[in-house]
Amino acid sequence: MMLGGAADAQSTKLRKLGTQNDALAWQSVGRLDIGRSGYCTGTLIAPDLVLTAAHCVYQNGKLVTPANMTFRAGLTNGTAAAKRVVSQIEAHVGYTPNRGYDLDNVRHDLALVRLSDPIPTHELNPFAVFSSAIPKGPVSVVSYGRGRSDALSRQNQCQVMGMRDRLIVLDCDVTFGSSGAPVFTHLNGRAQIASVISGGGTSAGKEVAFGMALPQLISDLKRQMRANKVRPGAKIRRVTVGARKTSTGAKFVRANGS
Repeated sequence: MMLGGAADAQSTKLRKLGTQNDALAWQSVGRLDIGRSGYCTGTLIAPDLVLTAAHCVYQNGKLVTPANMTFRAGLTNGTAAAKRVVSQIEAHVGYTPNRGYDLDNVRHDLALVRLSDPIPTHELNPFAVFSSAIPKGPVSVVSYGRGRSDALSRQNQCQVMGMRDRLIVLDCDVTFGSSGAPVFTHLNGRAQIASVISGGGTSAGKEVAFGMALPQLISDLKRQMRANKVRPGAKIRRVTVGARKTSTGAKFVRANGS
């Protein structure tokens, strides 16, 4: 696949952030664990929302049960800045889990997971999503990966090599576990998520990573989240004549959130 020429600037090597102090600025990036069977990288974009790749939330063609997925923010040598179980999973409707790794699936390979309890902003500050088209040139990636699953690693600079039809090609260093990792642009000195790693491949004979354009996909996913959010059920208490508990009259039950 050919999506433009090689970037002019040099990319840096991947560096492991092996201490809590090293990882401090990136602790809103975390490891999404699926039971004990695997993991991906995910990023907090709101106190209760984590952005990742769609293929990370499927097993055998079916969505993972939310309670079997755990987000460990900033996990470093066994210690997480925050830990939450997942309560809702939404993969983009344009992603087809049984179709395999093709370019159209990469374009839609995005998911949002809702945490069972929000992580307060005074504990971790979510990253903003870059609202414009990703610029060609330097970006950075923060991820977990095979052989470095116990701590975050950061590639301070890799390159956007080309873009076509919402598909983005980068020369970033990725491997298993890097799926779902945030690609940061640093325009104006502020890190914002410009794409998410879907996987790897080749372009013009070079090893590359593939990501996707985010703004429209995230808007779609947030609509899915709202439409499919589980509503709390009504709690009904039976009141009988002659009950010993004090009663103040008739009891009316209303479903919370309705």
